[in-house]
Amino acid sequence: HRDALAFLDNGQHLAWGYVAYPPLTPFVGRIGLALFGLSLVGIKSLAALAQCVAMVFTGLMAKELGGGRGAQVVAAVAAGISIMSLLMSTLFQYISFDYLWWVLVVYAYIRLLKSGNPRWWLGIGAAFGLGMMTKYTILFLATAVVLNVVFSRQLRTHLKSPWLWAGAGVSLLIFLPNFIWQVQNNFVSLEFLAAIRARDVALGRTAGYLAQQLYVNLNPITVPLFLLGIYFYLGQGNGRFRPVVWIYFITLALFGVSQGRFYYLAPAYPMMLAGGAVAGERLLAGQPANRQRVWGRVTWGFLAVGAAIGVALALPVAPINSAWWHVTSGIHDNFVEQVGWEEMVQTVAEIYAQKAPNYANLGVLAGNYGEAAALNLYGPRYDLPTAVSPVNTYWERGYGTPAPDAVIVLGFSESFLRGYFGQCTVVGQNGNRFGVANEESTFAPNIFLCEAAREPWEQFWPKLRAFG
Repeated sequence: HRDALAFLDNGQHLAWGYVAYPPLTPFVGRIGLALFGLSLVGIKSLAALAQCVAMVFTGLMAKELGGGRGAQVVAAVAAGISIMSLLMSTLFQYISFDYLWWVLVVYAYIRLLKSGNPRWWLGIGAAFGLGMMTKYTILFLATAVVLNVVFSRQLRTHLKSPWLWAGAGVSLLIFLPNFIWQVQNNFVSLEFLAAIRARDVALGRTAGYLAQQLYVNLNPITVPLFLLGIYFYLGQGNGRFRPVVWIYFITLALFGVSQGRFYYLAPAYPMMLAGGAVAGERLLAGQPANRQRVWGRVTWGFLAVGAAIGVALALPVAPINSAWWHVTSGIHDNFVEQVGWEEMVQTVAEIYAQKAPNYANLGVLAGNYGEAAALNLYGPRYDLPTAVSPVNTYWERGYGTPAPDAVIVLGFSESFLRGYFGQCTVVGQNGNRFGVANEESTFAPNIFLCEAAREPWEQFWPKLRAFG
């Protein structure tokens, strides 16, 4: 996937920040490259491991909420078969690790509510700090926790505790290197986030926010468990854990009002499923043993169906171009965007080998970060120079020294390129042997050889800058 490629490529240029995201995921990508090279299975195993840990802590949440072994396992499995959780387990992206930090924050928060031990603020702060080094949207969770503390009589006394402020200090200390990077780079990520939000709203990507909570962030089969979770936090016990459900409602509202993408809230559902599993266990506790067995079989039957639905929709199990492949590709583009990357690099390498002898410094210019990342990751196998791109952090790295006298260009339309180069000739096509239609093969698929820049590179490079 283009996002995974960009994280891995940025991992080859370690920094305390990047235009599009904090540094932790590229750092994990660097570790993955060191351990597994460009092995897809190896790299994706890191994302899968994060989801497995999140499942375990979902089960532990159920335990702290008073659930027995059965409730713990049901909670963990229900969280693991959510469509987004399964997707995140196969995509090396920051959302995979962001999900884990949310779960750890809420687990520590539940321990705090249960025990009253203020030392849990240290764990909450550490998880928040790691979250801020992964994806800035965890600030919405932090806002919900702060509102809980301020307005909950149960938690307000913690404002006088040094442990709360120590936890806040831990969080800020972990996040400090990225904050300094933002200061040094004029808070460029705020500019990026504003541009991406405007793009998503314009493209309608924020539509269907509420509906997708139920059938993507959850699993259609686990919706009843989620509703039981609301009942548990609001209607069972003495209200000790009620602040947890307010975290859900507050973050749901905040993302909705700010027109965030639906999946930003995906990490909030494990806590709801944990509560639902405990509520279900308690409802059955007073039933005859035979009825409990029946309901146990029904529950596991439904979870099995839910797992089948999740696997079919979220895991790349369908053969490319099969009937089911086209069904899933009509729902999301995560599978089609994993096809054809090395073929693209091979095509560019063939063009480069043919054209490079004719120029003093032939470069490669990519229109999107996925193309640039693929060229930089696979390019050394084919003796390609480092690709440049005007998108996100790639723009910050510049166009190289000396400036190229000609460039192989992909990912741009000819009409756009004519504004910057006096001569552009089609020299190839960006496609794949499967004929799969994705952004790379359908949007500006022509590969050009462009020369005779209309302005020096130092003058037109700032004009090319883009966020994506």
